[in-house]
Amino acid sequence: MSEELVSQSGRDELIPSFLEKPEEITEFIDTKEYDVVIVGAGTPGLPYALSAKEEGLSVAVLQKGPTASACGNICAAIDYESSNQSDVDNLVSRLVVSSGHRVKREVIDLWARESGKAFDWLKPLAEEAGCQIKTLGNGPHQALKDEHDYDINFKTLFFGPKPYSVGAGMVQLAKLAEKKGVDFYYKTPGVQLIQDESGKVVSVVGKSKEGAIKFSAKLGVVITTGDYQNDPEMIKYYCPDMQYFETKKSGRTGDGHKMVVWAGGQIENIGHTKMCHDFDSGPAGLMNMPLMRVKKNGKRFANEELVHMEYMNNYLFSKEDAGNYFEIFDSAYEEKFKDFPGEAPSLDELKMYMPEEDVEREGVVEPLIATYSADSLDELAQKLGLDAEGLKAEVERYNKFVEQGADEDFGKNPKYLTKIDIPPYFGTQRHVRLTMMCFGVEVNGEHECLDVEGEPIENLYAIGNVSGRFYGSIDYPLDVAGLNLGHNFTEGYYNGKKLAGALKNSSR
Repeated sequence: MSEELVSQSGRDELIPSFLEKPEEITEFIDTKEYDVVIVGAGTPGLPYALSAKEEGLSVAVLQKGPTASACGNICAAIDYESSNQSDVDNLVSRLVVSSGHRVKREVIDLWARESGKAFDWLKPLAEEAGCQIKTLGNGPHQALKDEHDYDINFKTLFFGPKPYSVGAGMVQLAKLAEKKGVDFYYKTPGVQLIQDESGKVVSVVGKSKEGAIKFSAKLGVVITTGDYQNDPEMIKYYCPDMQYFETKKSGRTGDGHKMVVWAGGQIENIGHTKMCHDFDSGPAGLMNMPLMRVKKNGKRFANEELVHMEYMNNYLFSKEDAGNYFEIFDSAYEEKFKDFPGEAPSLDELKMYMPEEDVEREGVVEPLIATYSADSLDELAQKLGLDAEGLKAEVERYNKFVEQGADEDFGKNPKYLTKIDIPPYFGTQRHVRLTMMCFGVEVNGEHECLDVEGEPIENLYAIGNVSGRFYGSIDYPLDVAGLNLGHNFTEGYYNGKKLAGALKNSSR
């Protein structure tokens, strides 16, 4: 990756080569005109398209791939009107803290105050589209409510069970949007923005197999292209910790980030939030319990009481680890874990995550399940790909800590020290991969893209994970289950209505 000294908005800066502005495209095979053009058919873009179309706007959606694309299962919302609004404000403050105090409160406030309306609007549309959904209410958030005594009423939409996900749901929702009059241009990525003499964005160039198409946008171009996890140069520059991690998506090469920068915008400062999870190799109920965890060499590496799954990636940056760690326990785990936080899965539930078990599976993604049992630690190590001698020595050492009531390596609370001594033994290979880079371009509270001086770029908007300042810490916060999908849906719904409102107001 080369860097050059270039001038951007009158300032000489050293910027990476992947942000160098390309030569302007001036020849087009066709020109199309719409009120709004959305670049990206995912969880923010599709609600935006449907919302704007409902209000009478002409809408086009450009999509890089052959279908809509998204991932995840849970969408969180708040019924703001029926909740204690001071508690909601406190939750927003807590999310600000969880994001390292580096966010814009107003963009989180938008989710907190408008997500309930977005939920009520989206649910019947998802049902009409044939999406496989159900409502979970306060269920996933009850622990949060109890811990902080929150009088907050959550609305939670679940796309599932797995292997069904919001990705399949968005394909169905896109078909519904098309029936309602939204025009989709698949395999036509947005590649460049066109501005007039004042800097106002007036069009976006889509590149189809046949050639470049100019899409004129009367009211605005909305960038909803997601993250940049599949651009190795961007990962190396903005989040080198992730260079050895597998990615969960494809085609996410920061196209929207780059277009906004080329139009005079800016990407948030380095320190980008990453989302690295594994909910699939074993039961979710075990992933944050303080049971023994080891690396490939069989050695423990952290205090399991204090380090939860969403932070494990920070111990696994090396090329050798590449996001892999292992949970080790024995056949008496249900009794031994009864005083652990959460609830241990039953043996029947555990077997659904075990490839060697011939059982009916529900709510799992079979290619990703990776839990095994064995009558000896040697055999278990072989199945998991661990160093057998290292694992046996570490289990012996760990069992001594249990006997003496003190963890001499990491100081784990003695009440969470339980022996591993009753076969068969169990192990889960957790493989955390990069789900999302949750950092984007600078925006204001109206999701207008900002230039390097902090001024809005007229007619250019960004929502979803290409939009910045919703997160700020090193790792994605799990305070609210389904927050990412929740804010994506909300920003799409709300901003589509708002843009249409601007049209109505201007025509009076």
